[in-house]
Amino acid sequence: MHTLIRLPCGDAVQMHVLHPAPPSPTENEASAERDAEPIVVARRLEKTNQPVIVTGDLNDVAWSATSRLFRKISGLLLDPRIGRGMFNTFHARFPFSRWPLDHIFHSRHFTVVKIQRLPFFDSDHFALATTLCFTPDKNTNRTGLKPDADDQSRAQSILQKKDTHPKEVPAPKN
Repeated sequence: MHTLIRLPCGDAVQMHVLHPAPPSPTENEASAERDAEPIVVARRLEKTNQPVIVTGDLNDVAWSATSRLFRKISGLLLDPRIGRGMFNTFHARFPFSRWPLDHIFHSRHFTVVKIQRLPFFDSDHFALATTLCFTPDKNTNRTGLKPDADDQSRAQSILQKKDTHPKEVPAPKN
């Protein structure tokens, strides 16, 4: 889902909710489709100065090469879980085997007030509740991961494997 949310203050926030197909023997033998979806959104966002939130079940862990590449290319540099906890959201029914597959990334326009994993609710995932505060003037000097030429090349290669382009991601309209 790609939408524009108008805040009470009048500012507009791009919201992208993703759920790429998981790589698994029963659903998808390779990770190419899963890898392409976040990268195509990242390419769409790499030059925007607008407030942005990207969230969803990305079927990938935060420390993977694809997740790091998404953060570099999109400019959504910080993972809000860093320093706050692991927040393993999958698999809710197997306590001995849990991974953080559900994510939220946001632009510098926000600060994290609270992030928490919610209790079991009869799903294979736990819900991840995050409270963000819109603070557009507070975080103007944030730094983090930056894409280099190899990152740009790898992102392009991922998109070419699935024959996709950033223009395929709808640009939310005002």
